[in-house]
Amino acid sequence: MAHGKRYLDATKRYDRERHYSADEAIDVVKSLATAGFDETVEAVVRLGVDPRKADQMIRGTVALPSGTGKDVRVAVFAQGDAANAAEAAGAEFVGAEDLAAQIEGGMLDFDVTIATPDLMPLVGRLGRVLGPRGLMPNPKTGTVTPDPAKAVEEFKGGKVEYRTDRNGNVHVGIGKASFGSEALVANFTAIVDELIKAKPSSSKGRYIRKVTLSSTMGPGVQLDVARLES
Repeated sequence: MAHGKRYLDATKRYDRERHYSADEAIDVVKSLATAGFDETVEAVVRLGVDPRKADQMIRGTVALPSGTGKDVRVAVFAQGDAANAAEAAGAEFVGAEDLAAQIEGGMLDFDVTIATPDLMPLVGRLGRVLGPRGLMPNPKTGTVTPDPAKAVEEFKGGKVEYRTDRNGNVHVGIGKASFGSEALVANFTAIVDELIKAKPSSSKGRYIRKVTLSSTMGPGVQLDVARLES
C-alpha cells in the first residue's frame, strides 16, 4: 500500500522498532496526528484466539470513560412506547416496516442498530445489508433489548462494540487526537481490561499478542504487550 508524504515523514519522527508504554504511545500518536481534521485514535489488538471456533469468537461492548468524541447516529427498530422512548433518548431513526424499507432502499446513515426482540424477525430480513457492515443487532452487544432507550443513551454516551476479525484482531476507536492524553489512556485501559475479562478458557499461550495505536492518517505505534498483562 502506497503512503503519502505526510505519512512517510511521520514514520521518521519516532522509533518504529520500539515497544512503548501506553502513555508514551498515546503521546507519540497525538504528535503525529497532523491532518486538517480531528483524527480518530484507533487501537488494534491481536489476540491469541481462533475466530473460526465459536467459543473463541470475542464480541461484546465496553463503556469508554472519556467517551468517543464522535456523534453516534442510532437506528432503532421498535414500536409503541418503546419507539417513543427511543426517539426521546435521541435516536435518529426509529420505526419498523418503514425503517426496514428505508434501509432496503440504501439508507445507511447510522453507526449502531438497536432492536426490540419482537422485531428481530423483521430485522433478520436485512442481514445481507446490515451484516457485512457490522450493523446487525446482537444480544451479546446489548443491541437487542426490550429497553432500546437505555441502549441509545449508552451508545451515545461512549459505549462501543468490539469483535475479532477473521485474523483474531480487534479494532476499536479510543477517542479523538484532540483528547487529553489521560482521557485516551483511560479509554485504552478500559478496552484492554475488557478484552482480558473476555479471554476464552480455550485460548492457549499468550493471549494479547500485539497492540498498535495509530491516528486516522498516521502510522502505527507498537506497545509493550508485557506491560499490559502485568
